[in-house]
Order: sequence, then structure tokens, then C-alpha cells
Amino acid sequence: MKKMKIFIADDHLLVREGIKALLQTQPDMEVVGEAGDGREAVEKVLQLRPDVVLMDITMPLMDGIIATHQIKQADSSIQVLVLTGHDNEEYLFHLLQVGGSGYVLKQANMDDLVTAIRAAHRGEVFLYPSVAKVLIADYLQRVQEGVSTPSTDALTLREQEILKLIAEGYTNKEIAQLIHRSIKTVQSHRAHLMEKLNLHDRTEIVRYAIRKGLIEP
Repeated sequence: MKKMKIFIADDHLLVREGIKALLQTQPDMEVVGEAGDGREAVEKVLQLRPDVVLMDITMPLMDGIIATHQIKQADSSIQVLVLTGHDNEEYLFHLLQVGGSGYVLKQANMDDLVTAIRAAHRGEVFLYPSVAKVLIADYLQRVQEGVSTPSTDALTLREQEILKLIAEGYTNKEIAQLIHRSIKTVQSHRAHLMEKLNLHDRTEIVRYAIRKGLIEP
């Protein structure tokens, strides 16, 4: 039997080790790599080309949604399954928008996780039951209101990435180095995201990022 190749991206070593130990007991699964931040995840995934990536959302340097977007842009055949502790509808909509294969909460049991991985490997979308309820409720509300698109933040993925880095304390120069862009480009993105969100200083950016779960207090 050819085993499906699994990659684990999570900034907590104990979480990665626990998931890896559980998945290695499955006869059809093999963990081929792991990463502790979003940038490392993108780099290693594109080197290893696993079948399914288990992706945490809140990670250093680059969050899981942006990492998912970059992976799917580079190779749409790689399935990315978000495994997170955040039961957050905005994350869900962003994940689906960038081509994610599912959304599983970390409090799920092992059977749910294995089922989700196998579904993702088949090219299906798996949503944890409580998350699916959120999606259905939003859909029904949009039908009633005659709205055709889900409500998501107005920020682009790049602006989300920069907002998170600003909130984590990086300077414009440091952000420019991290995302391989000019300081002028970073300043432009910063101005646009602050205008869109009606934020006026870094303190308000930090509060916004915490409220949205982009960083932890």
C-alpha cells in the first residue's frame, strides 16, 4: 500500500510530536516533515511535496492562512488541512478563500482527524461539525439578506501578513527584509491597512490583531 505523505506545521513541538506519534500508527499514513513557523512550512512543503499538510493558524513569521495561500499558489495538488484551536468564522472563510481543504479543531478526537486527512487526500473538503454549523448559519443569513459573498475582512493577504508582523513588534525595515520587499512597499501596505480598518497607531493595530486572534495577548 502506498502511504499518503503528511506534513505537520505547528509552533508547539509537543503538539507536533503528539500528532506525529498518532499518525504513525495509521497503516496508510507517513509523516515526512514538520515546521515550527509559517515561512519554514512553505519552504519545506514545496521541497517535500507531501500529499496533505496539517497547518496551524497562529504561528510566528507567517500565519497558517497566508502559508496555505502560498502553498496552493505554488502547487494546487497539495491539500492543506487547518488544525487549530481557534473556532473562528473569519479564519474559516479565509481558509476556504485560499483553497484550504478543511478545518479541524484541536479538541477533535483522533478518529475525526484521521477522517479529515483521508477526505483531504481524496480532494474533499472536511469541516469539523461545530465549524460547519457556522458556515451553514452564515450561508442562511446571506440568503435571507440577498448577499452573494461571505463577509471577510477587507485586507489583502499581504496586508494581513504585514498587520500581524507590525503587531508582533517588527519595524518597517525588518518587515521589508522578512517579506523581501522594499521599505516603501511596506509603508504603503501599512497605510492602506490602517485606513481600511480605521486604525491610527500601533497600539490599535495590536488590539485589533489580538481581538482577531492573529496574535496572542
